[in-house]
Amino acid sequence: MTDKKDPMQPDGEVNPIDTDYQIGQDNIAMNIGPFGLDIHNRVFLISGLTIIAFVLLTLMFQTQVEPVFSGIKNWLTSSLDWFFISAANIFVLLCIFLIFSPLGKVRLGGTEATPDFSYLGWFSMLFAAGMGIGLMYFGVSEPLTHFSTALGGTSIEDGVRTDWAPLAGAVGNEVEAQRLGMASTIFHWGLHPWAIYAVLALGLALFSFNKGLPLTIRSIFYPLLGERVWGWPGHFIDILAVLATLFGLATSLGFGASQAAAGLHYLFGIPEGTTTEILLVVGITAIALFSVMAGLEAGVKRLSEINMTLAVILLFFVIFVGPTLALITGFFSNLVAYLEYLPQLANPIGREDSNFVEGWTAFYWAWWISWSPFVGMFIARVSRGRTVREFLISVLLIPSTACILWMSVFGGTGISQYLAGYTDVANLDLPLQLFGMLDSLPLAQITSFIAIILVVIFFVTSSDSGSLVVDTIAAGGKVNAPTPQRVFWCTFEGLIAIALILGGGLVALQAMAVSAGFPFTLVLLMSCVALVKGLMTEPKAV
Repeated sequence: MTDKKDPMQPDGEVNPIDTDYQIGQDNIAMNIGPFGLDIHNRVFLISGLTIIAFVLLTLMFQTQVEPVFSGIKNWLTSSLDWFFISAANIFVLLCIFLIFSPLGKVRLGGTEATPDFSYLGWFSMLFAAGMGIGLMYFGVSEPLTHFSTALGGTSIEDGVRTDWAPLAGAVGNEVEAQRLGMASTIFHWGLHPWAIYAVLALGLALFSFNKGLPLTIRSIFYPLLGERVWGWPGHFIDILAVLATLFGLATSLGFGASQAAAGLHYLFGIPEGTTTEILLVVGITAIALFSVMAGLEAGVKRLSEINMTLAVILLFFVIFVGPTLALITGFFSNLVAYLEYLPQLANPIGREDSNFVEGWTAFYWAWWISWSPFVGMFIARVSRGRTVREFLISVLLIPSTACILWMSVFGGTGISQYLAGYTDVANLDLPLQLFGMLDSLPLAQITSFIAIILVVIFFVTSSDSGSLVVDTIAAGGKVNAPTPQRVFWCTFEGLIAIALILGGGLVALQAMAVSAGFPFTLVLLMSCVALVKGLMTEPKAV
């Protein structure tokens, strides 16, 4: 953003909410030695104490908590899979409704507001928001898994045949199995997750830039709660947002640590296991702390630029040395397959592919929802000056296209190798499948090392940016709270990841992402009503 413009000051006509609440009025501001604090006492203390208690209990009872985490995850994904799928469908339908309705003419920041960024800069940031540890971890493994199981119709899990393949499978049909595998992958990385982000981001932008309320989740609920939003109902919403974001981030950090450890073992023979993963979490959290203290411009911005450059280089390298024509044409055929299978994949009831729905879709939607305060606030802060229609079309399509391209290239290369007889990649553990795919291409040692660096920097930028968002919420909507508070949250993101790795590994990480995502799904569904009510009171841009 430019230094000349106050992002919270509207330009042109708006319909602000008349409230006596002032940003930071409930905060505690103090100095502890050389460190300054400016925190919302209730949100910060309850969130912080909850996280501390969770970490301590998990570390104290490591062996006992693993079955608890597993049970939580299994119950939520098996009993509430229909709920997560239905909620995600509602978010997509709301976005489509707003795009085509007169409400799409509302401009964020006022009727005369101008965008803070050019289209190129704005699209680049939306693209950056779509890239993360998940794309590195699942880029090869998810398309290859769905393809191989659809081709066989079933998979073996703990020695038992399971109906894992999405939909009805494509037994013995390689072409259809590939289409089905890619369509299922794109379903998890396309319109639905970005609709989740778009709904929350739009609410944050509207109620901050147009209504004059703090940049925090509770502000969206003013049309439903009125002045009570500044009391305990609002405290509860913000606390849920903090916890959901922290556990969503910890899940990503755990995936990143497991993949980095697998890659180091694959390349250099460094022993795999819990110890290596924990050391990676500690080391990368330390780097993130330096980034936090360096500030947004000098820290996360520079790291993001480095990461985007490396990601683009790796992407084009795979396109040029892999099956180039098949990858380019595959992007478009995969998109067609996604649209064809979308109604069946989004169906919340009567599904026969229970393991796919529970093990993949329900977990993904809960994970995306737990990330929504983090990514939603980032998108909101860079989207002032856009109309609602422009905002939603771009937020839905630009990052989705980036994710589809990434999955088509990396997943398509893995599937092509499988069909060419190189089936060893599919037999590797999920964190290793990216390195197995790169191993069959030229310059494997170099590209695999670049992949590890990408995972590490994604880890750092996610931790840094997530700390900023959590701190903004826990500081009552203040966007420039003291740095030591971000250091606190950054440290505890690492501690949560370590505790969950010790308390059950990826199962524990997934369990907490689903657990945090469930209550916040209810929050997001209620925010849809508040968002429409807020938009209906705004003047339309000409």
